[in-house]
Amino acid sequence: MIAATPFMKNLNYSITIFWVGIILSNSLQATSLNNIYREALEHDTQYKIARHTFAATQERLTQGRAGLLPSIDFTGRARNVDLNTERIDGDILIKNRGVTVTATQPLFRIENFIIYQQSKNEVAQGDAKFVQAAQDLILRVTQAYFDVLIAQVNVEAVEAQEKAFAQQLEQMRQNLASGLSTIVDLNEAEARYDLVISQEIVARNSLEISRRNLQSIINRFPDVLPRIGLEKIITDPLPLPEMKMEEWVAAAEQKNISLKIQKFAHEIAKQEAQKSMSKHYPTVDLVGQYTNQIDNPFIVAGRGLDYESRMIGLELKVPIFHGLSTQSRVRESLANRDRVREELENGQRIIGLHVRQHYLNLTNGIAQVKALKKALISSRSQLDSTILGQESGIRIEIDVLNAQQQYYSARRDLAVAYYNYLMSRLRLKADVGELDESVLEEINALL
Repeated sequence: MIAATPFMKNLNYSITIFWVGIILSNSLQATSLNNIYREALEHDTQYKIARHTFAATQERLTQGRAGLLPSIDFTGRARNVDLNTERIDGDILIKNRGVTVTATQPLFRIENFIIYQQSKNEVAQGDAKFVQAAQDLILRVTQAYFDVLIAQVNVEAVEAQEKAFAQQLEQMRQNLASGLSTIVDLNEAEARYDLVISQEIVARNSLEISRRNLQSIINRFPDVLPRIGLEKIITDPLPLPEMKMEEWVAAAEQKNISLKIQKFAHEIAKQEAQKSMSKHYPTVDLVGQYTNQIDNPFIVAGRGLDYESRMIGLELKVPIFHGLSTQSRVRESLANRDRVREELENGQRIIGLHVRQHYLNLTNGIAQVKALKKALISSRSQLDSTILGQESGIRIEIDVLNAQQQYYSARRDLAVAYYNYLMSRLRLKADVGELDESVLEEINALL
């Protein structure tokens, strides 16, 4: 058997260092997906906005109920009246003091009843929007987390290729100096090395951008993230979806959060139309009033008049004509109601499309991961065989480099496919309104 060349020894050494580096990096204090999510709950600005919006929306019910409850107003007056008349010599100063307390209890106000019912739907819609924000946070955090992991895999693959090509280039220079290779071989090695350097720059830039994107969510630059465990991916089977595609669609039509929000919007729009129509109807209020007046400016025998009055009764108000504004608002609200109804129909179609897409991505992702598992194992075997072939003189160095590049590409493709598969699982769960922290923990356990 032919002795191993310096290039082959360096290549074997690089592969060993590469795998040792991965093992050591996994043993570092890496930040898990669950920990990143916990930080995002505290620091993500979009989620904070949703939380404050949720708190504000909860007040709509109290405000809507207020129209059915009594209202009490207090009015106080303090005036000085300087009266100058020809019939009376000199000026008369009348000090006018008084208080009025008015209590009103709506008895028949259709608009107020509609506003109260509308506020219930607004609160329920606010609850759904907050749940949607929580689901969106899980998806954004996971996608940003996976983007960093994928970028790390790309950098690792390019770094390994750069080391191998650098070793090949150095070997070609030595061979050229000793007359064992030609200038063509050296130029080809330089071209490969320059190309992989440009790819490394792109990969590192992508990794930096991915980390900055995650930083915008957790408000700190992320630490070392755990690399993908290839052995776990290869050995662990991928579960198939629990239901068939159309069953997922049917479940989404019932439980999808976006559809719930649009359904509440449709109900609110219908009630808005009813509220506009209610302005044609009369209103009846129970009104009570107490007044205490001192030195009223009405003069009786040259003196002010003090009095105290109490009143209780019904107040009827019948709208007659308001410049056609009521009719215009009715037409506007009816048009908005129809618009929201069409938006709901469009939303149902879009959700159905998304469910089918995510279901197909999930099932095809399972098949792709299975195929890439075999491809990774085969490319590893090919790399080992090519190295042995080079040592025995059957293969040349370029064959080893090609096999090595194919192996790193298969490793990267498997990682990307696996992360895409996990994201498809999350998105499908979100489509049917079942995405929560328990699902995220399941995904974290698969990493």
